[in-house]
Amino acid sequence: MESEVRLLPLLLALILVVTTILTIFTLIKPEKPRRNNGLVVKEEEILLPYPSLKGPMSLEEAIARRRSIREYSDKPLFLMHLSQILWAAQGITDVKRSFRAAPSAGATYPLELYVVVGENGVAINKTYFLKAGVYKYNVKRHSLVLVKEGDVRESLAKAALNQEWVRKAPVSIVIVAIYERTTKFYGERGVRYVLIEVGHVGQNIYLQATALRLGTVAVGAFYDDEVRKIISASENEHPVYIMPIGIALKLHELSREELIKYYENNRKG
Repeated sequence: MESEVRLLPLLLALILVVTTILTIFTLIKPEKPRRNNGLVVKEEEILLPYPSLKGPMSLEEAIARRRSIREYSDKPLFLMHLSQILWAAQGITDVKRSFRAAPSAGATYPLELYVVVGENGVAINKTYFLKAGVYKYNVKRHSLVLVKEGDVRESLAKAALNQEWVRKAPVSIVIVAIYERTTKFYGERGVRYVLIEVGHVGQNIYLQATALRLGTVAVGAFYDDEVRKIISASENEHPVYIMPIGIALKLHELSREELIKYYENNRKG
């Protein structure tokens, strides 16, 4: 009986230690991703739907129908549309080496993508929309990280010399360049390589948008510092392109017969 009495404080101390350890483990255990209105959310990160590798429109048709489109329907994009366009711009196409959809000098990948989402601009489903704000694309996780909340399209349009398509598009992708990633290997010549890469990414966005029957236009006229502040980019991130995206009111049409006739007329004589 006496020995049991002596053991009781030890048992109580042991229980206290175990309880404390379990409590600490519970507190530091990472939070599991949660579903919000059907959208997978982890803290302020949006896990995008996985991209498709095949689509209903061929590459040839997308090239033939690609145009700079500045007028859009007032309907929102679907989240799958945005996911696909971001993947086409900078998504992973080689899982072993993390190579991306657009070529990059020395695989230095100096570009980052910010996504400006307007109010009710991106539909998650028939009822819910992605929160209006500025997001940054995470290439390796194929996700969006919320940078700031709120619809900043008006400010972005003013910074882009009041171009109406920037104001009205439900989404704008702002491509920024971190030149040092490339120039530290290639010197001043690297600046040219970065700008060439921007063209590759822009064309990928054009073609993927066309294949989805969306419209976009490459905007280069804007005040760099103002755009940087609006999207909350860092000082070493230099905006080079704004690409507003919306549902095209009408896609360009071109038949093979029209094309053949054009060439035949120009081959005469």
